Amino acid sequence: MAIEVFSFFSGLGFMDLGFEEAGFDIAFVNEYNHSFIQAYQYARRNRPHRPQYGYYEGSIEEFLDDRVWNQRFPDYDVRNKDRIIGFIGGPPCPDFSTAGKNAGSTGENGKLTEKYVKLIVKRQPDFFVLENVKGLYQTKKHKIFYEQMKKRLYRAGYSLFDSIENALEYGVPQFRDRLILVGFNRRRFGKNLRYTIGTNKTYEMDRIKMCNWPTVEPFQIGIVRNEPQDIIPELTVEYWFRQNNVENHANSRDYFNTVANNKFVSIAEGDTSKKSFKRLHRWRYSPTAAYGNNEVHLHPYQPRRISIAEALSIQSLPVWFEVLPTLSLSAKFKMVGNGVPYLLANGIAMELQGWIEEHMD
Repeated sequence: MAIEVFSFFSGLGFMDLGFEEAGFDIAFVNEYNHSFIQAYQYARRNRPHRPQYGYYEGSIEEFLDDRVWNQRFPDYDVRNKDRIIGFIGGPPCPDFSTAGKNAGSTGENGKLTEKYVKLIVKRQPDFFVLENVKGLYQTKKHKIFYEQMKKRLYRAGYSLFDSIENALEYGVPQFRDRLILVGFNRRRFGKNLRYTIGTNKTYEMDRIKMCNWPTVEPFQIGIVRNEPQDIIPELTVEYWFRQNNVENHANSRDYFNTVANNKFVSIAEGDTSKKSFKRLHRWRYSPTAAYGNNEVHLHPYQPRRISIAEALSIQSLPVWFEVLPTLSLSAKFKMVGNGVPYLLANGIAMELQGWIEEHMD
C-alpha cells in the first residue's frame, strides 16, 4: 500500500526524499520559490519521481480556496480503507530561530506556520508532519503561539505527538536539533492513540557524548590525520566526504572564491567557538549545516570555505544528489542549509510508515 503525501514548503526536497525512500508516495509538491522548484526537479531528473498531482509553484494560502483545491485535487475526498493521505512540511523558520530574525508568528516567515496549520485543519489529511526549529518549542514567546496551534489542531480532530530530535542520532554528521510534530486524524485512526517519535534512531546521544571526539588541532594545508580511536566514524565529516566522493562531485567547485583571508589559514582545525568562521574537524561532526546569517564553515584541511558538494554530504544526502549548476552560489547554500537533514527525515518517515501500517483498519 502506497501512502500518498502532499509536500508543502518542499525546498530542495530533502524531507520528501526521506519519506519517498521509506515507502511513501510523494503525490504533490508545493514550493513558492521558482528556483527551488527548478532545483528540486533537477536533482530528481534521473530518478523515478513523478508526483501524480504535479509540482505547484505558489503560496500555500491558495489552497485554502475551495475552488482552487477541488480543481487541483478532484478526488481528494474519495477515501477508502486502502487510501491514506498525509501532509508533510517544514515552514520557513528564521522567525522562530534565535540565530535568525526571531520575529515570531508575526514575521513574514512565521505567518506561514499558521497557514500550514489552517490548511491541515481545513483539508483534514489522515496524518501530518510539521518540522521546525527548536525555538518554536523552547523559546517562551514562540511556545505560546505553538501551543495555540496545537490546541487548534487537537480541536480539529488530531492526536498530537512532538519531540526535539537531533540529526546526529539518525546518522547525520551534524549537531542539529529539530522540532517534529506528528498528528493523526482521530476519525481515521481512532482515539487513545499512542505514538513515540524517535524509535528509529541509529545512535543514542549518551553513546555519542561518550566518544573521545578530537577538539582543536593546528591547521595545515593537506595534512593527513589518522582516524582516532573511540569515535563513531559514520558521524564524522571526513567519513561523509569520502563516501560522497566530494572532490569529484558535480558541485565540488561550488564554493566562494573570496580574496585571500587570514582566517582561512589562522583558524585551527576543529575551532568552532566563534559565531562565524568555524573550521570543521575532519574526525568530528559539524556543529550545524546553516550557511546563512554570516555563518561561514571552513574546510578542515584546505584554506577555503566548504563546497556545495561537502555541504550536501553534511546533510547526509546520497552521492547522486546534485544542485542545479546555473543557480547563484548564495541560492545554492541557502537551499542546502535550509533543508531537513535527509537521514533525519528518513528515520522519522520509517517509524511513521510502520505505525500507520500497524494501525490500518
